[in-house]
Amino acid sequence: MRFPRFAIWALGVAALATGGYFLFLHPASATRIAESGRPAGRPAPVVVAAVAPRAVPITLGVIGNVEAYSTVSIKSRIDGQLVSAGFQEGQLVHKGDLLFSIDPRSFEAQVQQAEATLARDQAQLEGAKADLARYTRLSKSGYSSEQQFEQQRATTKALEATIRADQAALEIAKLQLEYTQIKSPIDGRTGNILIKPGNLVKANDTNAIVVINQTEPIYVSFAVPEQNLTEIKRRMAQGPLKVEAHVPGADKADTGEVTFVNNAVDASTGTIQIKATFANADERLTPGQFVEVTVFLSVLENALVVPSEAIQAGQNGPYVFVVKPDQTAESRPVVTGPSVDGFTVVAQGLKAGERVITEGQLRVVPGAKVDPKPKSPA
Repeated sequence: MRFPRFAIWALGVAALATGGYFLFLHPASATRIAESGRPAGRPAPVVVAAVAPRAVPITLGVIGNVEAYSTVSIKSRIDGQLVSAGFQEGQLVHKGDLLFSIDPRSFEAQVQQAEATLARDQAQLEGAKADLARYTRLSKSGYSSEQQFEQQRATTKALEATIRADQAALEIAKLQLEYTQIKSPIDGRTGNILIKPGNLVKANDTNAIVVINQTEPIYVSFAVPEQNLTEIKRRMAQGPLKVEAHVPGADKADTGEVTFVNNAVDASTGTIQIKATFANADERLTPGQFVEVTVFLSVLENALVVPSEAIQAGQNGPYVFVVKPDQTAESRPVVTGPSVDGFTVVAQGLKAGERVITEGQLRVVPGAKVDPKPKSPA
């Protein structure tokens, strides 16, 4: 009886699959097969890199949000008509710069009225003082009653109090007039003008005329898991804790320092809020922007590292293929540490100078001959 051709082909595929599954579950068998006396074929071409010591920074990467160092909502302190703006929207302004002018005419009139009232009462006070001096002399000579003397003295004191009230009213009027010139309280960058000149404004209105954000310096706020809090506090006790903020698409990162750690962990997320301060002299960081934040916790000196692509995942954990002096591959389990800039720290399992396979692992089995080529520099 002859079997159809497709049945023979299916049986062959099944046999190959069964053999591969057996080798996967029994790597020791694969080793024995490779070490047997049967021809192994040509050595597998692979790319290798040397295990080398280097200083590895231990970092923590999170996503942060840029916040203005301070934000001021500019509002009017008097009622009046907004007549002009002294800046362009989005302009950088400095403390004391004129922002808006309010029609000052009614407030100038109030100042003049307060000055006139003060002058009138000062004239009355001078007359009262002259009368008091005269009554004082007459009272001592017996030509004036004590009652007239006391009455004139009370009148003089009342006018002195009136003068003080007039001076206070004049100061208030001048202050109101000063409020017609709205000036910037901080250095910062302006936003949109929310109330255009020509409109009426009210004292302490809920609506701001413009909002100013101070961006030099600037904050970057981010949250870190609470398990990192102890290490962060330890590092801050030793000195400034360096932080980098990288804007997506930018060619370089900005450097700052941690200046604030919140006083409580957020129980709902298990994180704690931290702020870092950046000089931001070039204003590359903008409030509201999301950035990639890197916190530099410590440095591992002379740590053994390998290219990260050399680390393979196995059933018993990570391992690497080591090229032995006889140009054969050895599968060796390793204990890995943090990964930085394409390199992974190997805490256990390797020695400095050993060569590990970084490319071509799929063509390699333990004990197989390999044709190693050095890894090209990046």
